Amino acid sequence: MRTNLLRTAAAAALAFLLTGCAGDTSSAVRPETAGGVSRATRSEPMGDVSRATRPGPAGGVSSKIASVRGSRITVYGAKEGARTRTITSPNDYGVTRVFLVERDEGKWLQVLLPIRPNGSKGWIKAADVTLAETAHRVEIDRGAFGFTVYDGDRAVRTGRVATGEAGTPTPPGRYFLTELVRPVDQDGAYGAYAFGLSGFSPVLRSFAGGPGQLAIHGTNKPSAIGTRASHGCVRVSDDDITWMAKNLAIGTPVVVRG
Repeated sequence: MRTNLLRTAAAAALAFLLTGCAGDTSSAVRPETAGGVSRATRSEPMGDVSRATRPGPAGGVSSKIASVRGSRITVYGAKEGARTRTITSPNDYGVTRVFLVERDEGKWLQVLLPIRPNGSKGWIKAADVTLAETAHRVEIDRGAFGFTVYDGDRAVRTGRVATGEAGTPTPPGRYFLTELVRPVDQDGAYGAYAFGLSGFSPVLRSFAGGPGQLAIHGTNKPSAIGTRASHGCVRVSDDDITWMAKNLAIGTPVVVRG
């Protein structure tokens, strides 16, 4: 789950992001000042879109990522329509706010929004963002407990996942990566890394002070992979989440099926 990192300690924010994904948050983070980090802990936001921009694959399968230029952006219900909300940047983790572009119509972009209900879309002005492109996407099959990372139309990484329990399921849908966090305790419940997702639990409107945000993260209980074990988040092996952290940009699309 997530809370406002700009107003609270990073340790608490990471716990709020991921509380409910694992049963215990006590080992998630701890205060640490080593390494020159100015915040309370080294639960560091790490992702950006700098590695996203490159030529599209031969198959032409790619997605556009819009990064907000200023400190806030206006979202409209329709092109030239009334404004519906203002979203600030950076996000709660100090990461530049990004959106996954669904339609590019020149001066206007329809984007997927990181808000409830899942799948919400809005229009933003192209002049308010910087565009990048990624050929990567992540597909998660809930029924098969598996994931595949594609580079264009080519599978480049596959693995197993754990998903939400029956009472707190991982909701199907189209999402995107919103931030990358490295927990202090690499052997803790959330493993080596955690990616925030743009979606939210359909059951947990709030949990431990956070809004019920979903995530993809590592685990210190690999035996649970291949089962329904979480409160909605997707767990993968530490090897897999480390590969994702090194190769996937913030904004990369994630599709949950099944």
